[in-house]
Amino acid sequence: MSLPSVTRRLLPLGLVFLTTGIATAVVGPFLGLFLSTAVDASPVQVTVFLVVSSVSGVVMSWAIGRISDRRPMRRMLLITAGLAGCVGCALTAYVRDYWVLLALTATATAIAGSLFPQSFAYARQVLQRDDPARAAMGISTLRTVFSVAWVGGPSLAAFLVEAGGFEYVYGAASITYLVAALVAVRWLPEVEAPAASHGDEQVSGKVPRVLYPILAGFTLLQTSMVLGVQALPLFIDAELGGSIGDAGLLLGLCAGLEIPLMLGFGWLSTRVPIRLIVIGGAVCAVIYQVLMSTAGSVAMLAVAQIPNALFIAATSGLGISYVQDFMPRFPGRATTMFTNTFPLGSILAAPLFGLAQENGFRLAYVLNLVLVALGLVLLAVFRSGGNTDTPVLFRDSNGLVAG
Repeated sequence: MSLPSVTRRLLPLGLVFLTTGIATAVVGPFLGLFLSTAVDASPVQVTVFLVVSSVSGVVMSWAIGRISDRRPMRRMLLITAGLAGCVGCALTAYVRDYWVLLALTATATAIAGSLFPQSFAYARQVLQRDDPARAAMGISTLRTVFSVAWVGGPSLAAFLVEAGGFEYVYGAASITYLVAALVAVRWLPEVEAPAASHGDEQVSGKVPRVLYPILAGFTLLQTSMVLGVQALPLFIDAELGGSIGDAGLLLGLCAGLEIPLMLGFGWLSTRVPIRLIVIGGAVCAVIYQVLMSTAGSVAMLAVAQIPNALFIAATSGLGISYVQDFMPRFPGRATTMFTNTFPLGSILAAPLFGLAQENGFRLAYVLNLVLVALGLVLLAVFRSGGNTDTPVLFRDSNGLVAG
């Protein structure tokens, strides 16, 4: 397939990423507020809901990821996930019974969560087969589209809450999920199962042992990101004398910096091993947490967003490709393992946030410094035998592809 054909395939996939990003960006930041005010859930119920949401998302994505690499059904999974998100959000727009909403988040919402990793797995298959030299760059570019959605998504959600309440928020999310499903129906052809026609040792599906500590390193980095965002408004307000608006500006600044950096790192990945870029991002995470834990003003926090953006762009933009390279014929499982580090990080961040509430929010960034230092060590010490730095070539029924 020619490069223009690859581009035509990835353009509608980019629209899937954009609509999925908008759906999650309008719902995610206000989920706690929705549960507390619209549903009138108690603090314990909110905590249970958030934990169930994360755990069910991990389990569902893992199960779907396991079957997605063995059968030619990736397109159907994208359509199913989009429709599940559409139905789940449409019902949530009007249902206010806590237990019904809990059942929805454990089923429809969890299925919709697989849209993100399965979209990356679809892109990986297309790029790996047709343009392997630029696979990491393509993945990073698509991740950038998701970030673009988060630049304006929370502001859109705030506007919708004021204009019509959470009915408008979840209604808008339902529509965007429907658009994602329709795009997949119209413009995304099915791709073959990458592991279906192979039986050798390379495609047994066994997760390389070295990947587990690497995933643990990414989980620690994700935990620091979640905890840092949760603590930021309170840290600024309680200890630096700033306002909630300052926190919004800082988050927007970081998101704005991430976008060109992700594109730049994607280009750099065609010339520098991905592993080195990812480790460099983890080093920037250490620098960021040092600046945050010692900051005495909001201006210092603004400066700190530069290494923060470098950290997020390198690890989130290229981390997916890095993990996929360990299991090249199982992109669904590999992508799911990486994306599941975020909900796992959210679960781990919850008790640490409670600890910071009791002892001062600066402690959150001291704890984050420990987390990212450990994550850096794991990423630096553990590595593959070679396929993550230099692609290994193998042949399948379609010809020469990168592995």
